[in-house]
Amino acid sequence: MKRRDFLKASALATTSLFIPSFLKAFESIGLESVRGKKLVILQLTGGFDGLSAFIPYRNDLYYNNRPTLGLKRAESLRLTDEMGLNPAMGDFHKLWEKGYVSVLNNVGYPNPDRSHFRSMDIWQTASDSKTYVNTGWVGRFLDSGKLNPWEAIEIDDSLSLAMKGELVKAVSFKDPKLFYETSRERYFQDIIKGNPLSGNPTGNLGYLYQTLISADSSAKYIYDKYSLKTNSAAYPKSKLANDLKTTASLIDSGVSTKVYYVTQGGYDTHVRQDGAMTNNLKEFSEAMYAFITDLKSKDHLKDTIVMVFSEFGRRVKQNASNGTDHGAANNLILLGEKIAQKGFINELPNLADLDENGDMRYSVDFRAVYATLLNQWLGSNDKQVLGKSFNRLNFL
Repeated sequence: MKRRDFLKASALATTSLFIPSFLKAFESIGLESVRGKKLVILQLTGGFDGLSAFIPYRNDLYYNNRPTLGLKRAESLRLTDEMGLNPAMGDFHKLWEKGYVSVLNNVGYPNPDRSHFRSMDIWQTASDSKTYVNTGWVGRFLDSGKLNPWEAIEIDDSLSLAMKGELVKAVSFKDPKLFYETSRERYFQDIIKGNPLSGNPTGNLGYLYQTLISADSSAKYIYDKYSLKTNSAAYPKSKLANDLKTTASLIDSGVSTKVYYVTQGGYDTHVRQDGAMTNNLKEFSEAMYAFITDLKSKDHLKDTIVMVFSEFGRRVKQNASNGTDHGAANNLILLGEKIAQKGFINELPNLADLDENGDMRYSVDFRAVYATLLNQWLGSNDKQVLGKSFNRLNFL
């Protein structure tokens, strides 16, 4: 096989990430097995500034630390007597008023790392800050339940570490139709049908050949389900909205996926934060409103929880460039009908007790959120997935 052809085939294989033992898994799935609870994970990449979204407008320390970035009470959308919402998040405010939003404050982990890459690895693997792990927590969820790769889907061209298990890796694609059409290209079909790899191939070539066969079967199943449903719901024109619309369509299609993973970037706001945050929060707010409304209209919201997280928050004090630098503890947002505690679940950030770097201290370990969702929502053994026990929270 020529190097160019090998790389072309590898591209499809690494996008689909199916393994041979699941070759014909899709064909045996009945509709009775596709009903169940869904978890949609939205990763806000770059370090989401919770204090720009959720405004403690009765706290003088907030304005002392943010003389130009701090939003006034009159500018904010009221959430409680103590807290307001960024005015760019008008659609999100509608979800709050409907009782679909819950917010955990002060979420983080011990000995926080302020590197984007390392902190994101920690969140995606659910490891300690000093421990390096090469599997993700969703991937280990697939492993622990002996699940199929398609039971976790990332709406992206590549697969995040969170979605990679030891035995099973999830599926990633931007567009189910394009994923299917790519798998049907003549080049790939010639390999699948003719097996030009001589003899009984082993090693990288053998794995590649077997993976392509499995990807072909998998792509066909997903697209056959997906194409049966036409999603006419109105969504705004943004990358995030398009990814969430694809997610909603997959949920409605009957594909028995348990976990979906979506990303919105642009939150590394060191310079002129106000403009960037306004745009990002408006895009997030409008896309999330369309998504939740879509799920509700099709009766899927009762079976779906959305978890929104970022690798860390921002420093409380603004910098000289009218932005904020990397921080530590942050907000984690949950959306859905079945969340027992609405609004702010726990204590508000204590701006009078910051750490030595001027960052908010954590009081909720993010792995406790994972443990709760794994055990009480997805019906999994959270200790097995996370490697140790964490106190489960009472938001479900």
